[in-house]
Amino acid sequence: MGKALLVLLLALWAVPCKAAEVLSIGDGDTLTVTEGRQRIKVRLACIDAPETSQSPYGKTARQALKDLMPAGSEVALRSKATDRYGRTVAEVFRNGSNINQSLVVSGNAFVYWQYIKGCDRQTYSRLETYARLGGIGVWSVPDGIQRPWDYRQSRQTNSNGKRYRCKEIRSWSASQELLRQGRTYLDRDKDGKACDSLR
Repeated sequence: MGKALLVLLLALWAVPCKAAEVLSIGDGDTLTVTEGRQRIKVRLACIDAPETSQSPYGKTARQALKDLMPAGSEVALRSKATDRYGRTVAEVFRNGSNINQSLVVSGNAFVYWQYIKGCDRQTYSRLETYARLGGIGVWSVPDGIQRPWDYRQSRQTNSNGKRYRCKEIRSWSASQELLRQGRTYLDRDKDGKACDSLR
């Protein structure tokens, strides 16, 4: 037993973790932290949570992440890369728990198999199988809900190629109707919500 624990600790120390403090949760797989004096947007590595508009699963995933890491929580980041949006892609740990894996086992996120490199593939697979067989969260319907990556792709395909600026829309209700139709926007409010400032 002692050897196994030593091997595990050595594996954890092999990739350095950076201490950070949670500022806010964006959705089920993104958050903002401070690392020293630097403000960093983090995308959780190797998982993909439902989009907020994938009701009710997206909002449930966001709440699960908030419950696991309330604002002000101290966390450790094991960075993997920087994505095309400039976000740090990382596994996040709090009180010794891998938050990414916690979201998968609780049925609040899928393993993002296309981007699994750098994560413990076997553990993520085992945790997703547990959630799937248990019918937990996103797996509560046969074969699970539409995968977030497919959902995003279908919304891009259905957008009719027309993009709007919030100031062109003129009302919040009109912006919501366009969202329901799968249209996209060029600009967003400060908090990232589409045209919320029109309210």
